[in-house]
Amino acid sequence: MNDKVILVVLDGLNLKVAQDCLGYLNGLVEYKKATQYSLYSELPSLSRPLYECILTGVAPIESGIVHNNVTRRSLFESVFSLAQAQGKTTAAAAYHWVSELYNRSPYDPVRDRHTHNESLQIQHGVFYHWDHYPDEALILDGEYLRQEFDPDFLLVHSMNIDDTGHKFGLDSPEYRNSARHADIILSNFLPTWIEEGYQILITSDHGMNNDKSHGGTLIEEREVPLYLIGDRFSHLDVAIKQTELCGLVCEVLGLTHQKAFNEDALA
Repeated sequence: MNDKVILVVLDGLNLKVAQDCLGYLNGLVEYKKATQYSLYSELPSLSRPLYECILTGVAPIESGIVHNNVTRRSLFESVFSLAQAQGKTTAAAAYHWVSELYNRSPYDPVRDRHTHNESLQIQHGVFYHWDHYPDEALILDGEYLRQEFDPDFLLVHSMNIDDTGHKFGLDSPEYRNSARHADIILSNFLPTWIEEGYQILITSDHGMNNDKSHGGTLIEEREVPLYLIGDRFSHLDVAIKQTELCGLVCEVLGLTHQKAFNEDALA
């Protein structure tokens, strides 16, 4: 059993599109190598507030990160801060807002794009600041961090699905095909991660609508997938909240924490 965790956030991925288009991930579900859950994003259904929610367990209304232009560090304990303080190694291949929340704000691409500093919450990072940064490159960044630094907690966060949704909308071939493309890329790496015993969570921050945006209460903006892979999860039919993902990860990592989580989701 491996207690190391990889959290994959496919930004902007709507639940129905995930169910229809992620052939490899849903194949893992069919062969009982993964379990798929649905969950609702907290409100507002915007990216930076929901990065904070996923990684701290604190809803936007409570965190104060209520829109994408709130540029400051988090005020709450996160998976990163708890892991770093308790002697774990942390890493992230992610959009630069994650660096601003948990390392340094504002983001300086020269200083922060490539981060290796044991004193920071995210000790090893490859951050990007282009929404069109290729998912292929992003997943390779994550795999580089995994192989080079062997982190206990690794965040891999891609933006192409969200970027395509903003350009073409939910009900578009371009948006659906961007999800299919991310699934193909992940299929090149997940078998190794599974074989090596990682506990893997694959989810999204929010969905997408036909106005080429998100942020409100529409079901297509709020309902997102969660795939759990690994023997630390129960794989039972349980309800999991977005605010419980942080606590779930902390439990698997063996961290001392005060975060909420659904005990029935763990083996």
